Amino acid sequence: MLNNVMLLIGITLMYATPLVFGALGGVISERSGVVNIGIEGMMTIGALAGAAVSFYTGNPWIAFLCAGIAGGVFALLHAVAAVTFRADQNVSGIALNMLGPGLALFLARLMWDGGTQSPSIETLPKIFGRGAFAGTPWANLNVDVTVVFGIIAAAVVWFVLYKTKWGLRVRAVGEHPSAADTLGINVSRTRFICVVLSGVMAGFGGASITLAIISQFTQTAVAGQGFIALAAVIFGKWTPHGAFGACLLFGMAQALVIILGGGVVPIPSEILAIMPYILTLVVLVLFVGRSVAPKADGVPYEKGSRG
Repeated sequence: MLNNVMLLIGITLMYATPLVFGALGGVISERSGVVNIGIEGMMTIGALAGAAVSFYTGNPWIAFLCAGIAGGVFALLHAVAAVTFRADQNVSGIALNMLGPGLALFLARLMWDGGTQSPSIETLPKIFGRGAFAGTPWANLNVDVTVVFGIIAAAVVWFVLYKTKWGLRVRAVGEHPSAADTLGINVSRTRFICVVLSGVMAGFGGASITLAIISQFTQTAVAGQGFIALAAVIFGKWTPHGAFGACLLFGMAQALVIILGGGVVPIPSEILAIMPYILTLVVLVLFVGRSVAPKADGVPYEKGSRG
């Protein structure tokens, strides 16, 4: 029994971690007042960058960092469109979700002789599964080090948003940018930085997939997880701790799919495959009306206006 519980926890944490990074990116961006539905595309670019750098350098640690940088660079497109040119943020995000996978596949074909997936790559280490834990129920956790990074990232984002002066400025910009402007806060710069940081977090999320879960880049590596991360942002009421808890819920749904798919319960594989997405829709239907976004979320700000 304990072995099964540990296995469930381990799989939950493994699949929740990419969502945690993506959701934290969404929280950072939307708390500053910029809707970021382009997390899916940013995660895809991060997944490719992580796999490519690991393949060519053999160092997954450097690859993980490069994935975050790649996600941040890709997020610059959204920052320029949404903040600098005050374009429609939803349209910009959709464009990134279309551009990201397409660009990733194009680059993958260039790097791997026309193939749309990478060879096996060096991955980040796992914890609990080896050494003193081998042969014990704790070995069934066998979680990746990215799980620890995700927990630390959630704690850091919470601390920065709620316990620092800069976090107060970010929340002020997302709630009432004109008031923040009168206090000398550079609204555009704050939002620009937050959008780029959201891309960095999304890049880490993509790398958590390729460098920890599947050990290679594939066309379906991200497969909608960026959208599930956005659902976690809404379910978590635009807070780091709420989004983290929502990601654990979605991760558990995926874990149950894997465990039930092992033949424990005779459920058709097609039904199991869509369970996480059904849960996402149910959560959105039940909670989207009850969650209140930052007041200026999605509203472009022009200096001197009353927005």
